Amino acid sequence: MDETTATLRRVCGAEGGYPDGVTALGYFLSGEELSPPQLVRYAREAEDAGFDRIWVSDHFHPWQVSQGESPFVWSVLGAIAATTKLRMTTAVTCPTFRIHPAVLAQAAATVATLAPDRFTFGVGSGEALNEHILGDPWPPVAIRHERLTEAIGLIRRLWSGDLVTHQGRYFTVHNARIFSRPEHPPPIYVSGFGPRSIRIAAQVGDGWITTRPDREGLRTYHRDGGTGGTQAGLKICWAPDERAAVETAHRLWGHEGTGGQTAQDLPMWQAFEAVGTASGPDAVAGRLACGPDPHRAAASVQRYIDAGFDEVYVAQIGQDQPGGIRFLAEEVRPLLR
Repeated sequence: MDETTATLRRVCGAEGGYPDGVTALGYFLSGEELSPPQLVRYAREAEDAGFDRIWVSDHFHPWQVSQGESPFVWSVLGAIAATTKLRMTTAVTCPTFRIHPAVLAQAAATVATLAPDRFTFGVGSGEALNEHILGDPWPPVAIRHERLTEAIGLIRRLWSGDLVTHQGRYFTVHNARIFSRPEHPPPIYVSGFGPRSIRIAAQVGDGWITTRPDREGLRTYHRDGGTGGTQAGLKICWAPDERAAVETAHRLWGHEGTGGQTAQDLPMWQAFEAVGTASGPDAVAGRLACGPDPHRAAASVQRYIDAGFDEVYVAQIGQDQPGGIRFLAEEVRPLLR
């Protein structure tokens, strides 16, 4: 290990963690853009560059056909756990529709045994894009929140090792017991973008996840009783040429401005592609840091640090993951306060 990498590992927390009040910087691996072997390879490259933690997305479909991938995240996590020492978070899993929470309780427990005290189970109420595939109706957000709350409680009961029978409002389990369990169950962080979902994170979860530099959301989380960690993520698109980066970001994530219920309720990728086509590359350039300027990328990340998040995860858009990892580690990280 050379001196530069050793320094980066110290400042990024790979040698002993972060002191209180310092934001941890992690790398965000987009399962919508990267194949399973790529996800594992770039996780290792991120670790070699000094990152000690990653986000990995969990979808059945990509947001747009141009992204081209969407692997089964639990296989990928097992491979990363076996080949790195990284801390891992699913960003995020929906435990209420396409996979029953009892099955996900077993999957998460297995990953946690492969990565002891290095796995965080990030969960959310889901998007129709991924969760409609079995033909289940897509209910209003209040019902989705109720399902998520029940699922989290059921998962925790199963992680206890007890024999569980559960006849709830939304889920049924008969005589289920998880035998392969970690010594310490993983924390459950809840994704939330509005007061109701942030309240679930505060009152039911062990932490809160978002993709916005939401200072007011942090206040809401703590005001509603949240005492756990907080994670947030964002994207950049590094390339030597700014215009090329803008075009890549628009081609792959042109829909990114879609928010709120729209992003949760659109059922097919064609709708997200239409949103991207309507927005145009310049709109994407206004939302995302694109190109070779490390100061602009650092300013984007700094907004999340200044908001007060404990952990911030940054994704590189496009296939040049090695370039993005190097850019973040060597040029952007030293500029952050």
